[in-house]
Amino acid sequence: MNAPNFTLPDQNGTLHTLSDYNGQWRIVYFYPKDKTPTCTTEACNFRDHMNELTNQGIRVFGISADSVRSHKLFEKKIDLNFLLLSDESRETIKNYNAWGPKTLFGNIFTGILRKTFLINPDGTIVKEYENMNVSSHAQEIIHDVKTYTQK
Repeated sequence: MNAPNFTLPDQNGTLHTLSDYNGQWRIVYFYPKDKTPTCTTEACNFRDHMNELTNQGIRVFGISADSVRSHKLFEKKIDLNFLLLSDESRETIKNYNAWGPKTLFGNIFTGILRKTFLINPDGTIVKEYENMNVSSHAQEIIHDVKTYTQK
């Protein structure tokens, strides 16, 4: 399946269009909220493995419905080294089916689902990740890209 294209602002307000990065491996990961414990752990995992991701030719895009300003504060707080994209309209989130029912403390509500999409250089989604271990997610993706590129 082709990855749905989008144009969204990053933490500095610069617009990025997914298709502009064709020719590169891309990770598009959706997360619920800046500065929350699990989202921070996941972002730090990507940050801490950025050299290896970059060496594999992988670009990382984190997407939530938080504002550009919120993303900038999150980036500064934990010294992030990749793009956080703001989807306040939730249009891209919904296009990737990353919006739906969630349960927290027994309460059911609708929100952003934690999902990651691995997109190959041709723009095809080759793997979707759900229920991942946020502490080792980057390593799993690095391993998967190595497997795909060895085929």
